[in-house]
Amino acid sequence: MALRTRLTERLGIRHPILSAPMGGTAGGTLAAAVTAAGGLGLIGGGRSPPEWIDEQFAAAGNQRVGCGFITWGFPPEALSAAISHSPVTIMFSFGDASSFLPRVKAAGIPVICQVQTVAMAREALSLGADIIIAQGAEAGGHGMRRSTLPLVPAVVDAVNEMRGDALVIAAGGIADGRGLAAALMLGADGVMMGTRFHVSEESLVSPAAKTRIIGASGDETVRTNVFDVGLETPWPTHFTGRGLANRFTETWHGRETALAADTVAKLAYQAARDAADFNTFVLWAGEGIDLVRAVEPAGVIVERVAVEAEAALARRFD
Repeated sequence: MALRTRLTERLGIRHPILSAPMGGTAGGTLAAAVTAAGGLGLIGGGRSPPEWIDEQFAAAGNQRVGCGFITWGFPPEALSAAISHSPVTIMFSFGDASSFLPRVKAAGIPVICQVQTVAMAREALSLGADIIIAQGAEAGGHGMRRSTLPLVPAVVDAVNEMRGDALVIAAGGIADGRGLAAALMLGADGVMMGTRFHVSEESLVSPAAKTRIIGASGDETVRTNVFDVGLETPWPTHFTGRGLANRFTETWHGRETALAADTVAKLAYQAARDAADFNTFVLWAGEGIDLVRAVEPAGVIVERVAVEAEAALARRFD
């Protein structure tokens, strides 16, 4: 049973699985490994300079990969660098993509926009997005409040009403083949997984961080602004971040205004980053970490998720 979807046909891939362009995590080596296994890997451009973008495309070698950016904070030259490498797709997240999307479309590159509400999906479609990522609050890292299970079909319906040619990908809390099978049943054309690849062998995350994440539970995650306040990172406040709870969240979650005024606490948090002290500094992780119990090669992850999804669908509909 092959999981052929509109996404696999549109992007020329074997499995409807994308790895998220996680800033600081998803380099060219990870993206290439996901693509080599039949999915599509995306380099996490984040807010990185063009030189880093060039380095990661070089690390991806001859594999077909995409690239993603955080729309409110990346240098415009980085987008030019990404376009010059003719990626399979370019993805925009967490802000207004209107000033960037025409450049990508003019280069003939499909555009992905990640959204967290139905209204955001409609706006992205009106701008010309080709693919919509419907990201639920279960996701690790930044996002909003709506859960994946009700958000995905609502976005699917909105997309079908506006533009039947646009695709929808589910994200948020998906870490195995059951999640992929469920997303397809909700009407999505595939999935994007972040946390599962966050702790893959090829990710740029430190071994100590990976070990800490796979030993934790989704019950131990929290969605909060305090990590951004501690780093004095100007994230829009409606985009909170999900990571593992630690001493920092225990002290400051719900007290963001006080933290913003506490220079000593912020300096201590930044020192914890430099010391890789994860009792204080953030480890981004989604609720799906209960399903992640080993650091594995990205290719193994892709193949297993595809096989598990096929088996899950066969059991239900054989």
